[in-house]
Amino acid sequence: MVRNLNHDTFLVIRYVKRRLTVMIDIDGKHEWRDCIDVPGVRLPRGYYFGTSSVTGDLSDNHDIISLKLYQLTVERTPEEERRDREVYLPVVDNLKLPGMEAPLEPMSGLALFLIVFFSLVAIVFAIVIGVIVYNKWQEQSRKHFY
Repeated sequence: MVRNLNHDTFLVIRYVKRRLTVMIDIDGKHEWRDCIDVPGVRLPRGYYFGTSSVTGDLSDNHDIISLKLYQLTVERTPEEERRDREVYLPVVDNLKLPGMEAPLEPMSGLALFLIVFFSLVAIVFAIVIGVIVYNKWQEQSRKHFY
């Protein structure tokens, strides 16, 4: 949605008090639209901010004209300061990742009964077929023509 536009596109990334907010201006109207707002983001300290672009097999031109970085001064309680120093890996509270669905609810009694019943019927059916095939094989093996 930002390709081949006749105007510049802008992106604001803001991280304040464990809230990561991304806003975009891709219409050229200088009006910010919310893109994503994630509370509970805990980022470690001491890392660097970098930009890059990877397009795979496409030959595209990605120009980053400028970066404006600000360090905001936010008052923190001593507990918040202690919690933020203990972060070693980036973590998001209450984030559901793809492939991590909620655990399945247990089966009802009727469903469990039907599964067991039809499993037993199938086992009995397989045993009966096996006995019939074995008896036919026994009859065939007793017949000898000398």
